[in-house]
Amino acid sequence: MPLVAEAQERIRALADRYEHRQSALLPALFVAQEAAGYLPSETLAEVARLLELPLSEVTSVASFYRLYFLEPVGRHLILLCTNLACALNGSEAIGRHLEERLGIGFGQTTPDGAFTLRASECLAACALAPMMMVDRERFGPLTPAGVDDVLERHRGR
Repeated sequence: MPLVAEAQERIRALADRYEHRQSALLPALFVAQEAAGYLPSETLAEVARLLELPLSEVTSVASFYRLYFLEPVGRHLILLCTNLACALNGSEAIGRHLEERLGIGFGQTTPDGAFTLRASECLAACALAPMMMVDRERFGPLTPAGVDDVLERHRGR
């Protein structure tokens, strides 16, 4: 399925902003992912074509960064930080709570497609430890009750 015209135009505009088209790759991948929901191989090929970059380069960048998804994800992506500050402040217990509440394990999506749960090495918010992100919003310091509130707020969206 090709990218919609608006996404194609946004990617072309990004490419025009930079001296080197390669510099537009990260934001272009976010545009493509937003439009397609994830980055299937056809979408990666289209980004490569629009930026005039080798497909191998686009694919390697998309597969390297954790915020790009090569497989479908739920409407809401939950990333739980597992780095040292979060681990020392209880992220393991929060992870078990998330698995129990969502009825899935890490790397899985709820049957209704609402949530995908993933661990992340670092979300750059040690002051919020333990913390998680839902989509692009950060939450922490987390407690089981706080996690339940966040899930409820996002469930209907």
